[in-house]
Amino acid sequence: MKACVFTLGCKMNEVESASLAEGLKERGFAVTDKLGHADLYLINTCAVTAEAEKKSRQAIARVKKFNPRAKIIVCGCAASANPESFFQREGVALVTGAQAKHRVLQLLDGEGVFCETDAAFSELPPPMRNKTRAFVRVQDGCDNFCSYCLIPYLRGRSRSRSAESILAEVTASGAKETVLTGIDISSYRDGEIDLGALLSALAKADTRIRLGSLEQKIITRDFLRRARDAGNVMPHFHLSLQSGSNAVLKKMNRRYTREEYLEKCALIREYFADAAITTDIIVGFPEESEADFTDSVRIVDDAAFARVHVFPYSLRKGTVAAKKAQVDGALKRERAEILGKKAKEAEEKFLRVQIGKQAVVLFEEEGGYTENYVRAYAEGAEEGRLCRVRILGTERNGVRAVIEEKL
Repeated sequence: MKACVFTLGCKMNEVESASLAEGLKERGFAVTDKLGHADLYLINTCAVTAEAEKKSRQAIARVKKFNPRAKIIVCGCAASANPESFFQREGVALVTGAQAKHRVLQLLDGEGVFCETDAAFSELPPPMRNKTRAFVRVQDGCDNFCSYCLIPYLRGRSRSRSAESILAEVTASGAKETVLTGIDISSYRDGEIDLGALLSALAKADTRIRLGSLEQKIITRDFLRRARDAGNVMPHFHLSLQSGSNAVLKKMNRRYTREEYLEKCALIREYFADAAITTDIIVGFPEESEADFTDSVRIVDDAAFARVHVFPYSLRKGTVAAKKAQVDGALKRERAEILGKKAKEAEEKFLRVQIGKQAVVLFEEEGGYTENYVRAYAEGAEEGRLCRVRILGTERNGVRAVIEEKL
């Protein structure tokens, strides 16, 4: 029997899909993530934007073209948002929500809708590792309730995995780099162990530690001291912003100001001098004025971002923001293009600053990443090998380097 696991959306979905794929392998399936003929299709959906939800629905028609008689299972956020709309489609036998993905493996032979909420962290099989990087789920859900976002309603409130379980998976993986991932890992807490204490515990692990997206509230001197003193935490901080305007941040329910955010960026650089700070910015949020947008453009330079992911606002029914006056679609696209150009300038500036520096790169199939998450290319690189390099110049979406020592 062949199973195809098709994933839409965020990195967390990708990690969970990899875990579900591993669980299917344990049950005797040959598993692929490439669309093609299969006996079972597992579609892991996304609802972060209206377009993502649309693509989630379209995925059912796509897989049926390969095998109209196959069993189809749908899980994830779009399934939680409107489970019956998926279950009613021909060929769909089972629907589980974002909080019940672990039920997929228990209910492979069953049918129906299972979208119950879960107050506990749901364990999944460890995903199959490659020899370079492992993704480890440490947290799920969100308590932030940003005014534009459905995720807390779909994935539920924040809940954390036990530190003991995390340490066991990280130790067993053997990966040279481990990415701690979740919906809001800044809220991680297992008893008295918060994210900073978890990093201290992971200092003993023989792996580079990378952090998923962070909220500014986690950036304190204690957290940064623990991260620095651990010795294996990489100096790359994806610090969620969403807008450079105080007025828009308040409407988004983000609970900080641009000034406070910039203070956190400066604090990071006190402890990690060559840190890459990356972020997300939404343009065209409801009622966003020209002055608001200008503030978002200006903060790209003020924060000296290494990379900015630009997103036009997507209306999500059921959120507070959906009830506000919407920005014209053409204007949103125009602003996204302007901010995208500014983001590209910031990235190129950050890359130029790296020229002449030494770095340790973990090489993958094509290129690899420095400690501060700069893509590096070098002749003679071997996949899965750590090398000390000298950065010579910029190239493609990263830098060109020469290997000085294989570690």
